[in-house]
Amino acid sequence: MKTFSILTLGCKVNQYESEAMKELFEKNQYVEVDKETDVADVYIVNTCTVTNLSDRKSRQYIRRAKRENPDAIVAVVGCYSQVSPKEVESLEDVDIIIGTSERERIVELCENYKKDQGKINIVRSLKGDREFQKIKTTREHIMTRSYMKVQDGCNRFCSYCIIPYARGEIRSRTIEDSLAEAKVLAKAGYKEIVLTGIHIGSYGKDLGDKRLIDLIEAIGKVQGIERIRLSSVEPVIITDEFMERAIETKKLCDHFHLSLQSGSNKILKAMNRRYTREEYMEKCQIIRKYMPYAGLTTDIIVGFPTETDEDFNDSLDLVEKVKFSKIHVFKYSKRKGTPAASMKNQVDGNIKIERSEKLLETNDRLMEEFIEKNKNRSLKVLFEERKGDYYEGYTTNYIRCKLKTQEELKNKIINVKIKGVEKEEAEVEKED
Repeated sequence: MKTFSILTLGCKVNQYESEAMKELFEKNQYVEVDKETDVADVYIVNTCTVTNLSDRKSRQYIRRAKRENPDAIVAVVGCYSQVSPKEVESLEDVDIIIGTSERERIVELCENYKKDQGKINIVRSLKGDREFQKIKTTREHIMTRSYMKVQDGCNRFCSYCIIPYARGEIRSRTIEDSLAEAKVLAKAGYKEIVLTGIHIGSYGKDLGDKRLIDLIEAIGKVQGIERIRLSSVEPVIITDEFMERAIETKKLCDHFHLSLQSGSNKILKAMNRRYTREEYMEKCQIIRKYMPYAGLTTDIIVGFPTETDEDFNDSLDLVEKVKFSKIHVFKYSKRKGTPAASMKNQVDGNIKIERSEKLLETNDRLMEEFIEKNKNRSLKVLFEERKGDYYEGYTTNYIRCKLKTQEELKNKIINVKIKGVEKEEAEVEKED
């Protein structure tokens, strides 16, 4: 019996790609083993390189794999490999190095390594690469919602971000190919698809006249798919036309993760974010005009170089005005190879901690306020898994809910009402 284990770091795109690689191994008669308790013949380390800490974690995963089985094949794939292929190749424990393309060859390369016993490095430059890599998945562990990668690459070059160098230029999956996978997922029983990519707001710009809303409309017509959710998008895609067409599908969830990063115009400019705080708030108002109870979630970086107390207070002020339902807070961390790493006036670590804590306190309050706002409304929850006496799932606007029940509710959409709030979770009861 041939066995494998996949260790995944990083974003939802990486998780999707790990799932697709898992299917490739299983189709070739490999059996996945428990990464915590069992030893594998092949270890795949799907890396992240967003921060220097991500690189360090990737190296730790690599060493851990070889410790567990010194005779195992260790294949390192993903963003860290793409950005630093020579560094990865120099690691003694690495046998195969693949970047952010050609992962569909992973099984073939492992088999070749068994025969030749020579280190393999197929990382290639992504410059000029305009082809979307067709690695896909037909199912995931939770048979309720599935991530579907529809876009790769980024042309934005934010000053703190290494990802454009790791993922290359924007490449979009065709609507036809996306639809084919959506139909397979619907047939497998999925009710919700989460459209994901490195910068999905740029979807279609390389396909001529197609845009993200065209893809949403097409998938919305697939029988069996009842919900379409978007992963992180930039505010630029939000227009009246986008929202009108989105509502018409009756499928797009009223939940938008709009990356903010800072509420200060000075810092946004230094980050090369290409919008102002005023433009960002205008986009949020457009969403709420069409979807009054929409969940708005975001990312904010604190302690970016040159950020003053006044700049940070601008972020706090914007947060209060928008009333986010959840904020992901990150303390700025230098990333070698990005313009921000060499900027002057780096912010002291203790100040970053203090600002992070303030934002997190605000986040806790706003999350509870958002759930309270949704009390007495009829909400549809797609239930995903049982935890003790409760079944848990999410509303369309991304409130995590728990229902006390002995019924089997996996992959069922039930109308509920909120009866209690506990931090970021709502206890609900079935609607009469």
